[in-house]
Amino acid sequence: MLFKRNKNTINIAAIVRLLGILMLIEAAFMAIPLATSIAYGELDTMKSFAYSIAITLGCGILAVVVPSHNNDMGKREGFLLTGLSWTVFSLFGMIPFILIENGLGVADAYFESMSGFTTTGASAFPSVENLPKGILLWRAISHFIGGMGIILFTLAVIPMLNKQSGLQLFNAEVTGITHEKIRPRISHTAKSLWLVYIAINAMLILLLWMGPMDLFDAVCHSFSAIATGGFSNHDNSIMFYNSDYVKIVLTIFMFLAGVSFGLIYKLSRGHFSEFLKNDATKWYLYIVLGSSLCIGLIEYFCNEGSLPRLVIDIPFQVVSGMTSTGYSATDINMWSQGSILLLMLLMTAGGCAGSTAGGVKVDRIVLIGKNLKNELYKILYPNTISPVRVNGKILSNDFTAKVSAFMLILLALFAGGTLSLTLCGINIFDAMFASLSCICNNGLGYGFTGSSFAHINDFGKWTMSFLMLAGRLEFFTVVILFTRAFWYK
Repeated sequence: MLFKRNKNTINIAAIVRLLGILMLIEAAFMAIPLATSIAYGELDTMKSFAYSIAITLGCGILAVVVPSHNNDMGKREGFLLTGLSWTVFSLFGMIPFILIENGLGVADAYFESMSGFTTTGASAFPSVENLPKGILLWRAISHFIGGMGIILFTLAVIPMLNKQSGLQLFNAEVTGITHEKIRPRISHTAKSLWLVYIAINAMLILLLWMGPMDLFDAVCHSFSAIATGGFSNHDNSIMFYNSDYVKIVLTIFMFLAGVSFGLIYKLSRGHFSEFLKNDATKWYLYIVLGSSLCIGLIEYFCNEGSLPRLVIDIPFQVVSGMTSTGYSATDINMWSQGSILLLMLLMTAGGCAGSTAGGVKVDRIVLIGKNLKNELYKILYPNTISPVRVNGKILSNDFTAKVSAFMLILLALFAGGTLSLTLCGINIFDAMFASLSCICNNGLGYGFTGSSFAHINDFGKWTMSFLMLAGRLEFFTVVILFTRAFWYK
């Protein structure tokens, strides 16, 4: 019988049906920029979104009607659905970029779409200043969806997933070392996280609207900042507004977006002690303050920067880089090499686990640091038993081994990405920066990619699209799909 499965096969039918539901959800989101295009009288853009909705809706309906005898999913289905969800969302999300007047090619459009949903924020458009409002909003919406996670949104709105399936999907997408539920049921946890996410977005929209931004720009930049994406409606990013108010507000909210949303939820429930005692959050704050001071001093003495600008612009750029937002408040191409190196380290570090930020995550850095301290201590006192504690909890050696494997994959992808980009004619340092920017979902450009990623050829864009996907899903979910053991149980 069609799609009949035994216990050793992957439940393809259930995956296809869920992908179909996701396509229907994506088509619904496309209706928002369609309405925006109608409101602004953008006829060509309106047609592109109408066609995109029709294509996405049609494919979604065909996938939903696939016969399935059960919807149960295990680990393998969870990993496969997660990887395919981001790939499919980006595939259909690129259609409006292709169909608009003077639209992008397939490689460029997929790069732009993947960059949006993975909240990388690197753009394949040579210039965004004159893009239609509908397209600008769709870029921002892709950040909004991808920030908290496609699968997490699915868990919040689709009741058909049973407890076991939901847990597998939750673990496959949510970032970090451990995956802590803040509510008894996975669906309730997903809804709570999304409510916090929406509430913070609403607050930022209001604050930006009170400043020099109009409502449209405030919405787009809020979606981008809280998702730590970095898409802006202007080529000069935040420099366009020349506003200290905008920089200060965004610095605060970008920093907040780099904190675990589960922790923010607990804070909203009055659990202040957990927030203050969290190891990762404390080190996240220390790194931001220390890096801001270091880069500020380097630029003050080496480039003779004005003190008022350094006090505002440097913390903004540090938080933007560390949280993988990628906004620009100053031209980093004018920075000294020492500052750029520190910025690359911040891009690698990333924010806290459970946030919308990319990178390694501070939680892993804390674990590596404490484990290193223990190992050095054991050299002097070999018989000592000193477990690694994070947030007061003892973590087993399995966590340390997994973090080591994570770092090894990151280095391998970084080396492979850098090599691939050098083959595209980019010098080694710029290739390293661009590769790291994509892996850590940062989107900052430097040197060759300083103004835009549009100049990179198709091979380079496909390479970077894969790096962005792997980085957003923290490697294991993607890499495991290429192993023989995954497909043959």
